[in-house]
Amino acid sequence: MPLEIRRLIREMSLANPLWGAPRIHGELLKLGIDIGQTSVAKYMAWRRAPPSQGWKTFLRNHADGIAAMDLFVVPTIFFRPVYGLLIMGHGRRQILWFGVTAHPTAEWIANQLTQACGWEQIPRYLIRDRDRAYGEIFIRRVRSIGI
Repeated sequence: MPLEIRRLIREMSLANPLWGAPRIHGELLKLGIDIGQTSVAKYMAWRRAPPSQGWKTFLRNHADGIAAMDLFVVPTIFFRPVYGLLIMGHGRRQILWFGVTAHPTAEWIANQLTQACGWEQIPRYLIRDRDRAYGEIFIRRVRSIGI
């Protein structure tokens, strides 16, 4: 690899910090410089990015605005499933709401969330799994109350 091309790659990467190797590779091809994308990535200038906050730091900083919810199955003595919904606030690690039903629907879950948080004490973030029970009605309710 000629020194001039290596310098050009380094200069392009420093002048355009948002450009990655694919973009610089494309620009070099437009200039008639036939070089592989991996070679471009190899000769780009390395920039040390500021450290991003980790998951543990995020939870510590935003614990008061986070709630988590989970829908789980509890078999009864007659082997009929009953579904429990637990909503927990992370700030004080307290149970905000606990509901039980035999037939969970998205509307029921949305109502449980509204009853747990009300319209005034809504959390900023809601941690949940990707269960199918959280349907379109639930998603609209979450968006409408500002989570």
